[in-house]
Amino acid sequence: MNRPLRDALDEGTMSRFQWRVVVVCILLNVLDGFDVLVMSFTGKAVSAEWELTSAQLGLLLSAGLVGMALGAIAVAPWADRVGRRPIVLGCLVLAAAGMLLSSASQSAVQLGTLRVLTGVGIGGVLACSNVLSGEYASHRWRGLAVSLNSTGYAIGATLGGLLAVGLVDRFGWRSVFLAGGLATALAVPLAWATLPESLDFLLTRRPKGALERVNALARRMGQPALSELPETTDRSSASLTAGFRRLLDGALRRSTVLLWSAFFLAMSGFYVITSWTPTLLAEAGLSSTQSLTGGTLLNLGGIFGAAALGALAARFRLRHVLAGYLVVTAVLLSGFIVSTSVLWAALALGALIGVFVNGCVAGLYALNPVVYDASVRATGIGCALAVGRIGSIVAPTAAGAMLDAGWSPQSLYLVVGAIFVATGVLVLAMRPAHAAEPRPSIAAAAVGDAR
Repeated sequence: MNRPLRDALDEGTMSRFQWRVVVVCILLNVLDGFDVLVMSFTGKAVSAEWELTSAQLGLLLSAGLVGMALGAIAVAPWADRVGRRPIVLGCLVLAAAGMLLSSASQSAVQLGTLRVLTGVGIGGVLACSNVLSGEYASHRWRGLAVSLNSTGYAIGATLGGLLAVGLVDRFGWRSVFLAGGLATALAVPLAWATLPESLDFLLTRRPKGALERVNALARRMGQPALSELPETTDRSSASLTAGFRRLLDGALRRSTVLLWSAFFLAMSGFYVITSWTPTLLAEAGLSSTQSLTGGTLLNLGGIFGAAALGALAARFRLRHVLAGYLVVTAVLLSGFIVSTSVLWAALALGALIGVFVNGCVAGLYALNPVVYDASVRATGIGCALAVGRIGSIVAPTAAGAMLDAGWSPQSLYLVVGAIFVATGVLVLAMRPAHAAEPRPSIAAAAVGDAR
């Protein structure tokens, strides 16, 4: 790609236009955080209205995650062929339609089907918005930009829980879906007006009018216009299947397998913690209110954890910061259940776990621009997210089976802690798989380099 232009953006000061792209992507993730967890907020009321069993409710809770996996692996890779912007807009429309129709669903089957549909849209938005954030950020701020997307997700989850409490009691569970659908629908014109196409995509894929579009973006970022598009060394995938094959060819195979494995393990551990913590705190002796407070603190901690990781990544190597987060998470988990004998200690530890466990997920997102070049970046993160979603679906069920078999909550958290340590080992084994950083610089050494 055009190294002079790309290098100017990588090593220069972030323009207001670039920060605006990051902010819009964060806002989209706020909406996604609400839309993903809306079933958790309304599950009790939905179950009561339709007299669902625990197993049936569990299927509804998993339906959105299944849809997200489908969106990540089947829809997000198209962003490497047609562009990030059209995929984000189309997926926003799909998620909004799914939420609005869910508010009028008349059976659990209808709602479950619509949750899958909504999840497909969310999966596409999450993958592409994270890619766009990384592509418009400089080397120095790339880790922060991508991590802040996860902060948006945690904010959406927290605000969604608070909003749901008031709406369900006054207007019923359907109002929560309606509110989320309307908010997502309003984001469509906002994204249309403010979200640009990826500069990396335009330089690599070169669609019709690419030079004019690149120059328009360059001017908005305070860079000089180009007289012609330069030679590119990135290989654009001729088809979706070619993009998938590239992830596992000789140059990328090692990094892809490591990244997929890390996503699977980290997402497994993350969803065991977020799904089971309120229940396990209650079983450990806390009241229902206290256990729900502990669960809420996990989400609140996530708002700060992802942002803190991004700020640290602006000064230190992302790979090292992420490995530290993973190890600290494991240490905190080892003492969590034991701390329930002292309420303030349990709640404080829960908030700290939220800080670090959410930062772990944010850090994995931030590794994507390091591992893959622009021609397969959306395909790469989409596949990694899909693999991670498999872990998020399977792990909570496996944890329940372990508890039914007689495992203690403390033993379960020790196993999850070991999973995070194993993820840290995988992260430390990663290396950049493409020549995105042709020469060392102070900024590149500070962040974006997974070496």
